[in-house]
Amino acid sequence: MAFRGSFEFTLDAKNRLTIPVKFRGPFSDGVTLARMRDVSDCISIWCTPVFDAYVANLLESCHPLSEEREALARFYGANAHDGELDAAGRVIVPPRMLAQAGIERDVVVNGVTNRLEVWARDTWKAVNEELTAAVKEIRPALGNTA
Repeated sequence: MAFRGSFEFTLDAKNRLTIPVKFRGPFSDGVTLARMRDVSDCISIWCTPVFDAYVANLLESCHPLSEEREALARFYGANAHDGELDAAGRVIVPPRMLAQAGIERDVVVNGVTNRLEVWARDTWKAVNEELTAAVKEIRPALGNTA
């Protein structure tokens, strides 16, 4: 399933995040929350098997004895958290991850093809404006005038 769309939610007092109804099915095999190495202002939510394959692919692209491989293994091992959806379709987000991403209560959950991303609403607004400007610059280079 490709994750698409943008949804606004508010974390509850127990740091539970509601997953959009249309996305809950793929998370039945587990949920992995993770920081990404290139974006520190959000939390990524992955179906556990997809996250495991993503990390395995990254590690396989490195020499088995390289420092880069060890750094990636450490980063994703330490900055990921396994969870599960409760009966109401919520997942608990660890306080440490919220603090690292600068997230308090009001969030935006975005589909990003193979995962969801959780952003503080104010942060997302600024990032989305930058992305919109950047995409306008990319479009002519792709030959797409739509």
